[in-house]
Amino acid sequence: MVSFGVRADNPGLIEEKLSDLAEIIFSVFRKAEDIPKEIRDVDAIIITFEPINDTTLNNFSKLKIVARYGVGYDNVDVEACTRRGIYVTHTPGVLSHAVAELTLGLMICLSRGLIGADKYARTEWAKPSKTRLKMGIDLYGKTLGIIGLGRIGYEVAVRAKSFGMKIMYYDVERKIEAERTIGVQYVDLEKLLRESDFISIHVPLTPQARGLIGEKELKLMKPTAYIINTSRGPVIDENALCKALREGWIAGAGLDVFSTEPLPLDSPLIGMENVVLTPHIGSYTVETRRAMALMCIENVRAALMGMVPPNLVPEQRGVIG
Repeated sequence: MVSFGVRADNPGLIEEKLSDLAEIIFSVFRKAEDIPKEIRDVDAIIITFEPINDTTLNNFSKLKIVARYGVGYDNVDVEACTRRGIYVTHTPGVLSHAVAELTLGLMICLSRGLIGADKYARTEWAKPSKTRLKMGIDLYGKTLGIIGLGRIGYEVAVRAKSFGMKIMYYDVERKIEAERTIGVQYVDLEKLLRESDFISIHVPLTPQARGLIGEKELKLMKPTAYIINTSRGPVIDENALCKALREGWIAGAGLDVFSTEPLPLDSPLIGMENVVLTPHIGSYTVETRRAMALMCIENVRAALMGMVPPNLVPEQRGVIG
């Protein structure tokens, strides 16, 4: 038996599927100096947002695999892991539907003012002296600009099509098959920003994507447009976004991710009525989290049995193993 450090939403499933190979230890750490002694001899670790870098890895002498419980892995220094012969895996594909559904949910909340409407129904509607509720807008006929047409962006496009939206996208590479099958239009980033009624971001947090949407980009948007981010918080310059929302450069925002998480209680975003906020719940459904756990388990089992895990991050494919 080997020891195993883990943090996940399905501890019972993890134990059921891995206890024949590993002793399971449940633990959480936020920085290298916080790593408990009992997990420093682990052979495998499943992580969510725990930082994995050279300093962290110095505490794990036997580690064979870092299994990321999610699709993004910007908290993992893949190069450092590769140098040490440690596999890095993630869970692509299985969370695309859930994140796409949340994205459309944020769009509907913004377009119909559902947060305000709920409050109005609870506090104002029955009053004789009630104020008039702000009227919403249709999604039908509006233009959705998708930044990043990967797995999640594609699923958003498919769902938006059913609402009768026109869809354009920007990506570092054209997706010809998607253009043929779902009728999306490839445009440059500036055109997307200028012409979209809703903009949805679906890019990984790479050095190039950090701060991709800043003051310049927000000023290109229509004053009636909304921006939605379910990817990673630092893709948008949050200070610039707050300024844009306060000064009316754009109509509003739907945010599931933030520069600092949890979102600080003194963040100016919290007091803004033209923003819908969710606490990084893109993949937070029963079905999706189970599928993610099963994929992590599959990756860990392979590594512990001396095989190459099936879901290596792209940087390690063909390089390690």
